[in-house]
Amino acid sequence: MTTASRSRRHLLQAAALCALSATLPAMAQQAAWPTKPIRLVVGFPPGGTTDVMARVVAVPLQKALGQTLIVDNKPGASGNLAVSEVSKAAADGYTLMVAPISVQTANPHLFKPALHPERDLQPVASLGYAQLYLVARKDLPVKSVSELVQLAKAQPGKLTYGSGGPGTQMHLVGELFRQQAGVDAVHVPYRGAAPALQDLLASQIDYYFDPATGFSHIREGRAKLLAVSGSKRSPFFPDTPTLAEAGVKGVELGNWFGLFAPAATPPEVVARLGREIAKAVAQPEVKQRFAELGVEPVAQEGATFRKTVADESRVLAALIRDRRIAID
Repeated sequence: MTTASRSRRHLLQAAALCALSATLPAMAQQAAWPTKPIRLVVGFPPGGTTDVMARVVAVPLQKALGQTLIVDNKPGASGNLAVSEVSKAAADGYTLMVAPISVQTANPHLFKPALHPERDLQPVASLGYAQLYLVARKDLPVKSVSELVQLAKAQPGKLTYGSGGPGTQMHLVGELFRQQAGVDAVHVPYRGAAPALQDLLASQIDYYFDPATGFSHIREGRAKLLAVSGSKRSPFFPDTPTLAEAGVKGVELGNWFGLFAPAATPPEVVARLGREIAKAVAQPEVKQRFAELGVEPVAQEGATFRKTVADESRVLAALIRDRRIAID
């Protein structure tokens, strides 16, 4: 071997070693994740469904990941404040968001100027799913969905339905029901689901889509459950038909809840989170606590969860456009 050949070989070896040494720290950092506490940003107040779910699932996740998970409430603008904060965070797996998927499926179409969570955040995994429940005041003279539709058609613009506010899932499902059933009813928005429920119990509104907050009133006969949204019957009220079974098809929206990360979060971190969430929501204590919230634990990972988000986004984009729903 000539001196020039040996020199060239030595140079190539040195270059290879330099390249390897440059990648090793990054590889070690990814393999070691997590090495510090993780922040779960929740865009809703403490005590609500999203907040409770985040705190419940954080317990087994902490054990699995070996790090503290800190729930950080940033309520406001239907979750948009949390979306904005997490979108701008470092994509290192230490700032995540627990939210209903409406922050990606509805908010971009409702708010102007819009954020771009579909671009800036990636769905990691779902935590659970909650159906909505078509509930009528107890003295409304109907016993079924078909009778409600008949009454609404006989009195166009006379019946009222409540929601937790403009653009909430309660409102959007209510509008989808109106569209699919071909009825004209007046929307009465409230500041949250609780006051809407109170007015339903007081017969101030005729019906609403309950987000699993009125179960005790339904069971005690203070309100009438007519049907549930979604593609299957509720495990909490298995004798109650779905809206499709009751004759109104195409109202399959519910409330999906999930974990989101900044878009550029390393795929191995996203995959690890997805695996650990699937294990966490399968634990009996998590299932029990979710059931108390009216939520089924469902862990969709990766492409499956992204498809769920994309499918709902298409439905809501068309609904919001066609019904001219907007929030200033």
